Amino acid sequence: MMQTLVHLAPKSRGFHLITDELLSAIPELSQIKTGIAHFFIQHSSASLTINENADPDVRGDMERYFLHSIPERATYFKHVVEGPDDMPAHIKASILGASLSVPVSNGRLLLGTWQGIWLGEHRINGGSRTVVISVY
Repeated sequence: MMQTLVHLAPKSRGFHLITDELLSAIPELSQIKTGIAHFFIQHSSASLTINENADPDVRGDMERYFLHSIPERATYFKHVVEGPDDMPAHIKASILGASLSVPVSNGRLLLGTWQGIWLGEHRINGGSRTVVISVY
């Protein structure tokens, strides 16, 4: 087993393909014949998900969907001290999730042809994000 922390540079609100950034932090993966890579983001206003890795329009459409479905400044939100994007960010993070487990075979993640790991940055100014990667 191995474990490492990846500190992602701040990104704008939206969905960002981070597969290569995560993989560059775990060169030991190439030595794993069969296993699992587990990715966990240590934040309650950002998320990880697996989706389309080729067409950036998919990431844009996903962001527009969530902005429409979970609007800022909804009158029913009481948690507004940290800004109008904070409570919607918590909801989006809960819907999408904080962790992913991906099978590993012959030193590679067994993602599908058109799959990549996305960071969902749900705050306007979310700052640096930390992802814990554990490989078993």
